[in-house]
Amino acid sequence: MATGTGYVWDTQYGWVDTGTGGLSPADATKLLQPIAHPFAHPDTKRRLHELISASGLLKHLEPIEAGLASEEDILRVHDRAHFDRIVAESAWPKGGDAGDGHSPFGKGGHQIAMLAAGGAIAAARAVVEGSVKNAYALVNPPGHHAERDRGMGFCIFNNAAIAASYAREVLGVQKVAIVDWDVHHGNGAERIFWKRSDVLNVSVHQENCFPAYSGPVTSRGEGEGFGYSVNIPLPPGGGNAVYEYAFRTVVIPALRAFQPDLIIAASGYDASMMDPLARMMVRSDGYENIAQQMLDVADEVCGGRLVLVQEGGYSPYYVPFCGLKVVERMAGVSTGFDDAYFPIVSTKGGDVLLDHEKAAVDAAAPLVSDIR
Repeated sequence: MATGTGYVWDTQYGWVDTGTGGLSPADATKLLQPIAHPFAHPDTKRRLHELISASGLLKHLEPIEAGLASEEDILRVHDRAHFDRIVAESAWPKGGDAGDGHSPFGKGGHQIAMLAAGGAIAAARAVVEGSVKNAYALVNPPGHHAERDRGMGFCIFNNAAIAASYAREVLGVQKVAIVDWDVHHGNGAERIFWKRSDVLNVSVHQENCFPAYSGPVTSRGEGEGFGYSVNIPLPPGGGNAVYEYAFRTVVIPALRAFQPDLIIAASGYDASMMDPLARMMVRSDGYENIAQQMLDVADEVCGGRLVLVQEGGYSPYYVPFCGLKVVERMAGVSTGFDDAYFPIVSTKGGDVLLDHEKAAVDAAAPLVSDIR
């Protein structure tokens, strides 16, 4: 049986250019002043990588080289028009936009986006082929909002979906589960695999956060895919307790019912206590609990084959400590470094499951019965 935890990082992931605007491009006609992007800034992920290195954890991980995803890899998931537009706009002097007018990328940005998709593919390949037991792909830009025909929400190509399709069509994996715990709905993979029963999509997210009105519990797939999209929208303000309950009550039973051959997790840290783009209260130990539940169910259903693909997380201070705890748990290594912000965040709440939070999770629990 394979051992070890693979790790994907490339220097160019820290070079993603998200322009000089906030959630909207700088525009003098609207009095929107230019400023370094305060949210989708690559420094957050670079700081996570540097903490993994400085803590000593890096030497316990197996390096995996990313490499560029091929055009064929991208087109398994995205349509030709979307791909061609991204490549064309990448040649513009200041780059282009992923598709929603709020997701800028710099000149040559298509190459880094293909490198991110390639990193997710490389991690999946290493796990499926048995080079490592599990893997963490710390890629950038993120991907989980990218749909077949457009990018959005800072996402250009859907890295996790591309890795899932590669695993199925190239590596011969029969069934893949995608579990998305980014605080924003995993709309991309849901739409891409909407009519498929060989890919299970489970999304745990803040209700109506982003995209607006996306990911209700009633959104369940279509045709052969009906029942294979599972959404667990949570009310704002939830912390460790509701996430632990959601995974124990819905996510883990869904994976047991589906019995995937590979699990890919879209791992975002924007449900954390300090994140500016959501209103949840998860701490680093909450993410550690999520990681352990995922590791345990992966051991149970698919020989431990688990790939985490980095998605969102917009607190440059707190994301690194959340990610460190997750990768530590995956590798079975404690660096001895505590969450430096724990004395602050531990007093803010989120440890008690409230009635309205429990009700939100319980509303999704019956969905598991339709998974085969």
